Amino acid sequence: MSDPNGFAAAKARFLNRVHARLATRTRAATGFVSSPEPRTIGSFAKGRQLVAGNYLFAGYLIEAPNTSIWDVRSPDPTFENALNGFAWMDDLAAVGDSSTREKAQTWLWEWIEKYGKGSGAGWTPDLTGRRLIRWINHALFVLRGQEADASELFYRSLAQQTTFLSKRWHSASPGLPRFEALTGMIYAGLSLEGMEELAKPAIKALAKECATQVDSEGGLLTRNPEELLSVFTLLTWAGAALEEAGHEIPKSHLDAIERIAPTLRTLRHSDGGLARFHGGGRGQEGWLDHALASAGVKTSQADGLSMGFARLSAGRTSVIVDAAAPPSGDASRSGHASTLAFELTSGRRPLVVSCGSGASFGAEWRRAGRATPSHSTVILDGYSSARLGDADRASSLETLVDAPKHVPIEVSHAPDGLRFQGGHDGFEAIHGLTHARTLELTFDGRGLAGEDMLLALEDTQKKRFDRSMDNTRLAGIPFDVRFHLHPEVDATLDLGGAAVSMALKSGEIWVLRHDGKFNLSLEPSVYLETGRLKPRATHQIVLSGRSVEYATRIRWSLSKAQETAIGVRDLNRDEIDLTE
Repeated sequence: MSDPNGFAAAKARFLNRVHARLATRTRAATGFVSSPEPRTIGSFAKGRQLVAGNYLFAGYLIEAPNTSIWDVRSPDPTFENALNGFAWMDDLAAVGDSSTREKAQTWLWEWIEKYGKGSGAGWTPDLTGRRLIRWINHALFVLRGQEADASELFYRSLAQQTTFLSKRWHSASPGLPRFEALTGMIYAGLSLEGMEELAKPAIKALAKECATQVDSEGGLLTRNPEELLSVFTLLTWAGAALEEAGHEIPKSHLDAIERIAPTLRTLRHSDGGLARFHGGGRGQEGWLDHALASAGVKTSQADGLSMGFARLSAGRTSVIVDAAAPPSGDASRSGHASTLAFELTSGRRPLVVSCGSGASFGAEWRRAGRATPSHSTVILDGYSSARLGDADRASSLETLVDAPKHVPIEVSHAPDGLRFQGGHDGFEAIHGLTHARTLELTFDGRGLAGEDMLLALEDTQKKRFDRSMDNTRLAGIPFDVRFHLHPEVDATLDLGGAAVSMALKSGEIWVLRHDGKFNLSLEPSVYLETGRLKPRATHQIVLSGRSVEYATRIRWSLSKAQETAIGVRDLNRDEIDLTE
């Protein structure tokens, strides 16, 4: 693992500065070979907030009406990185009126004036690729009405950034940033006059990344579903650009698209959103469906795991389970301790969820969102199934340590439905217990039966369990089985604590019951959703008790008690309200 303050990191920063300055000698591109087609999709609501001077980036909100985005004092390096990546231009373009265009034009040319000579935090390969894609995508939007001198500055800056990227792309962070850097180079090489010679090396390098970074299951090392969707989208964009320019798409590039598409279908809930695990969100409304349609890949994943996730689907119900060990090493810096956690969506309404990534709400929420109690699974004695290690001094992101190593799973058919069985040893080192989980979804999708077991199997495990029991004076090791609910679910504790009724906005009623051996409660929770100003309040169902034997069995069920009324149309979710 590289030291962010070590020699290699210092050398990378030095080389970035040198090549940024050298790139300013690049001659300006004379224009576009063809009119670029805008492909990135922004948020109309976020665009309006930006125009109003509400700058929400990296968990920080700065209200500065009538202040340039470049005059805002960045409270954190991640805030500054978000500004320099220019992804916010998608949101301004989503609004698209004349005043918003003027704002986008002002901020873009201010960046050129302030940082265009190779200075500032934006001259890194991670950010330059992201920025290039946005500038090219929205070129027609920002160039409209501009004088020749301004247009020349725009094209010159594009050429300089492309030249910089051609020298430094290989030092971009593996994963999404590197895919962005290479896609940005391909875009520029194919669309800018005078940059054509840079396209071929980028095409070859992207093909190599496809072969090495996308595994046989069509997944990434980070196991982040939303990041996988971003990479998939970039590959389809780059493929479309190559096709339009008459270039042959490399086989490994096409093969990666073929592998990723069925994996994304596995990670897709019945409402069209992604499972929210390992730092990823559900994705923008319609993004996943649009990406899959654009790729034209019709295959579905064979039975088994996709990027370490298992999917049970029947009727209008989807269940997605994190069924593998979490990512490790540098790939785990956004990973979650969520092994054997599940999410359940009914129709277009999420019911059981993960709290999600708290990264957009600051460091404390990010750490909280990564812990096992923020997921719908078993927590033992307050411990997560994996712990956070030392933070990277540059990014403040911790790797996961002491994570489960052995995660056996099996997906099969039950007599009346589909069955998932899995286990993990994340609690074994401290308490000597293995967590085993069985989930059975009926063929009509109306019922999910669950069984969680805490087991001490081997002699060494039993001795460790006995020591833990001694520490509690034989009172038992406390456990919780948590079911986090979506904020739009209205939950009520019923039957004197024997059940919880959950009403969805679609009119469906679901009921959670248990075998009566343990305590059932309804407690506060949060739903961490990127794009909002603060976490949303919600509830969680907690089934709690104590493990006092070598085998503890907890049985529960989720069943649909009432269907959506025939007259109720449940086609759209509510729009995000950024004031909440």
